[in-house]
Amino acid sequence: MAKVGFIGMGNMGSAILKGLLKKGTYGPQDLLFTAAHREKMEQVTVETGVPHASSNRECAESSQYLILAVKPQYFDEVFDDIREGLRPGQIVVSLAPGLTIKSLRERMGGQVRVVRAMPNTPALLGEGMTGVAYEAEAYSEEEKAEIREIFTSCGKAELVEERQMDAVGCVSGCSPAFVYMFIEALADSGVKYGLPRKTAYEMAAQTVLGSAKMVLETGKHPGQLKDEVCSPGGTTIAGVSALEEWGLRNAVIKAADASYEKSQKIK
Repeated sequence: MAKVGFIGMGNMGSAILKGLLKKGTYGPQDLLFTAAHREKMEQVTVETGVPHASSNRECAESSQYLILAVKPQYFDEVFDDIREGLRPGQIVVSLAPGLTIKSLRERMGGQVRVVRAMPNTPALLGEGMTGVAYEAEAYSEEEKAEIREIFTSCGKAELVEERQMDAVGCVSGCSPAFVYMFIEALADSGVKYGLPRKTAYEMAAQTVLGSAKMVLETGKHPGQLKDEVCSPGGTTIAGVSALEEWGLRNAVIKAADASYEKSQKIK
């Protein structure tokens, strides 16, 4: 029996599977997966050495931890495939936004234990941020460690209350798209004043990366770090003033509001 099985091999499923292999926690023999298209399965098996199952049900029956890495619109089809193959107490991990632990358990027959997780696309580079929620009393310490190991294989993971999962989607799940828009706009400003586009993208992206590391590694409040860049009467505070005038903070919060509201409608 495989330790971890995956149904779905898109960006998130692939990132976690490859992260586990890269970290060395599991070998190909410890993993199993299935995907919608045979060509995709054969390609992943050739690239990683991880075997693929012949069906979603076989993958469910043959895995201790089953990760559902499919979009919510395909869940009912997957549930129909795997419901009879799930074991009482089996741990199923859902990566879908919006769907609650209670809802997922009921739709899978009521006997499984469900973990909700919200990773993001930087997991593809081992720099993901995943929010994880589960009913702690239903898991042993070994199982909790195993769940954490799965997601720290492709970045960082934080355990949160389930009621906070939609907020996690705003802050880390959807937000890479917001950050990419900021990088693109910042690079456009460089191009406007004469930088080659390739140079502008590289400088903007590296600045965002370095700034994020400053927050994580110094432990300083982002506002303090911002103040440290702003000399009195200088160029940076002029730019900060313009961002305040044109509503950067409000635009970001409104984007998060829209993502949160959409997530609330997925049940």
